Amino acid sequence: MADRLKPLADRVVVKPLEREKVSKGGVVLPDTVKEKPQEGEVIAVGAGKLTDEGKRMPMDVKVGDIVIYAKYGGTEIKINGEELVILRESDILAKKIK
Repeated sequence: MADRLKPLADRVVVKPLEREKVSKGGVVLPDTVKEKPQEGEVIAVGAGKLTDEGKRMPMDVKVGDIVIYAKYGGTEIKINGEELVILRESDILAKKIK
């Protein structure tokens, strides 16, 4: 999918990670109770923000990074049945260190 979608400037495309369908106590959670995921894998990265001087700022994330992003940040899209989120780099709060 990432080869068909190229984010612009300081935007990234993230595939949200699935949440557990069973609680820690063993109770199966219906879709209506589950929270929106705030964690996902970066599948495409833009070129970076353009400064006033015309230089590109390098992105802090790269394809394959697992990131935590703002709860209501970004725009949700669905392509070929796959749910994705397009975020500005500033909506990304942290990345997991492998």
